[in-house]
Amino acid sequence: MQPELRLDGVGRRYGIRGPWVLRGVNLSVAPGALVRVEGTNGTGKSTLLRMLAGIDAPTEGRVTGRPRTAYVPERFPAALPFTAVSYLTHLGTVHGLSRRAAARAAGQWLERLGAAGYAATPLSRLSKGSSQKVAVAQALLAEPELLVLDEAWTGLDTDARAELERAVAERTEAGGAVVFVDHDPRRLADAPDAAYAVRDGTLHRRTAPAKAPAGPRVVVRVQGPPGAAPPADALRIAVSAEETRPGSCALTVVASHSDVLLRALLTARPPWHVVSVQAPEDHR
Repeated sequence: MQPELRLDGVGRRYGIRGPWVLRGVNLSVAPGALVRVEGTNGTGKSTLLRMLAGIDAPTEGRVTGRPRTAYVPERFPAALPFTAVSYLTHLGTVHGLSRRAAARAAGQWLERLGAAGYAATPLSRLSKGSSQKVAVAQALLAEPELLVLDEAWTGLDTDARAELERAVAERTEAGGAVVFVDHDPRRLADAPDAAYAVRDGTLHRRTAPAKAPAGPRVVVRVQGPPGAAPPADALRIAVSAEETRPGSCALTVVASHSDVLLRALLTARPPWHVVSVQAPEDHR
């Protein structure tokens, strides 16, 4: 079973006599949790994420329950002697995949993120946006138990940003945890299980408003066995569910989670038939 990551009394400073960047940080990240971290520039958000990812060790305090972790840094070191696909394949083997499985996963993520055309391009020749797609792909290759995203959407085009949101939904639905920082307050605004603010050198839990409709949504009409309720996994993803007649239901879901909802319906036993997928205005 995936462990719960815990930070107890954690602090970090650079150098023996350097100022404390963070101190007294207490945080638990449970399997399946989506956690947002906020704060102004220079408050220590990236330092916190680097400790969560295991890149930096705390100067004081304790980190326990370390899950298998992948990290998308704020700045990706693009000047590496690899092509995009060879870099991803290499990273996949580092994460424990066979070379064949790593190459397959590399191709799949480059395709999903709209970067398949740059697979054979040296990293040093990629644009900032394409480099960022490689950075995202390397973190998702081996289905990490904890995904740490530091401004990972920055530089991505619209389609790739939406794909990353879908990947976040897939990770949490599969039981993985995700911790992210993003400058856009609308990013996954209705989804986090917890939100924290870094200020005054420590971490403060933010009291989030009740989840409310945010972002584009779709209505998925489904048909199942008469009298049966939709699968529990599908109901957990849906914002609302309305039975239209026995065995038929209309599920409203955030658009970025629609792929995960469809997968939950189609892999249920017995499977549910998807009748239509519509925008809410079409539904009305």
